[in-house]
Amino acid sequence: MSYAIIGFGKIGHALAEAFARNGIEVSVATTRDPESFAADAAAIGPTIIPKTLAEAIKADIVFLAVRFESHPDVAKALPSWEGKTIIDATNVFPVPEELDGLPSSAFVAKAFTGAKLVKGFNHLIAAALAADPIVEGGHRVVFLSSEDEDAIAPVADLARQLGFAPVKLGKLNEGGALVHARGRTWGQLIFQDLFKKEQ
Repeated sequence: MSYAIIGFGKIGHALAEAFARNGIEVSVATTRDPESFAADAAAIGPTIIPKTLAEAIKADIVFLAVRFESHPDVAKALPSWEGKTIIDATNVFPVPEELDGLPSSAFVAKAFTGAKLVKGFNHLIAAALAADPIVEGGHRVVFLSSEDEDAIAPVADLARQLGFAPVKLGKLNEGGALVHARGRTWGQLIFQDLFKKEQ
């Protein structure tokens, strides 16, 4: 399984820290030339590989860590995202009218034609996401939701490899609503830093 992070702002950096901590290789890309952020990537660790957007999106699982309004630009990089899983780590607030009542991830999913989409890793602030998730004898929780149950399993496996405790919330419009903004309110689980003790 290959991994990529698209976007190298605070959340992209935080995700890269999690990969580096566990010695897992991940490509990082933005719309800029990779040389422009190669030093930043190297400072995080040797498993963080700067690439062009075209190269990075060859990965099987792609974290979307860009601003919500930039997701269509990333989606245009491939005519079809068949066979790929997008992890939507974006947040949008207040919710734009163009969403017309849809959860933002359902809107993102429409742009990535053919992909399986999982909402995840979006409820933690960057500092918490970057920190060691093994805390006080437990693991920091990440919430996962998707319209495709099969898509959640490999993302949950990756979350465990990164040291997190995945919690499945079901479909985007059901339990997934807890990690989406609605109108002018955040979902109840956004910014909740929760831990799951070992069984």
